[in-house]
Amino acid sequence: MNTPDPAALRASRRKLLLIMLVFAAPIVAAMLLTFAGWQPSGKANGQPITPQRNFAAEQVPVSLTDGNTWDWRAKEPRLTLIALAGPGCAKQCLDVLTKMAAARLTLNQNAPRLRLLYIGRPPVDAVATGMTNYWKLGQDSMGALAPFTPTTPDSVNALLVESDGTALSFYPAGFDPTGLRKDLQKVIR
Repeated sequence: MNTPDPAALRASRRKLLLIMLVFAAPIVAAMLLTFAGWQPSGKANGQPITPQRNFAAEQVPVSLTDGNTWDWRAKEPRLTLIALAGPGCAKQCLDVLTKMAAARLTLNQNAPRLRLLYIGRPPVDAVATGMTNYWKLGQDSMGALAPFTPTTPDSVNALLVESDGTALSFYPAGFDPTGLRKDLQKVIR
């Protein structure tokens, strides 16, 4: 009977332990970082909504100008970008709305996966500027979205809402539309 060489047996055990260590080290490091309280920060430009809200579950009614009510739960996976206008939406507000609609267009073939909803009193020249070609216009009759509505005249806040009605990100007045576009490109693929 052949007895294994003890030196070769020890060497193969060391190799096995090294291989196990290579695979276990990242897991152990991740556990240590998590227990220490460190969490990776995303590079999102929007602010997280805390506490998290689900507009479908809350049954937030939005009356559209065509007489229908906004359906928060999309039949197919589609996010909703909500523009909430401050009082007197005029030139600056319309400029931001145009850039938000343009951000949707940069999604190319994924553009249909983003719905645009404008809530508030539309600008006077909304039809003439073609705003109604891109945006569904509606009113928050119950004031449920009032905490997200700007109070500064001629300004716009934005909300990004998941297809199940969960609010994902908040973009306060003065946000960078380029940052919003980058966030949209990350979440809509």
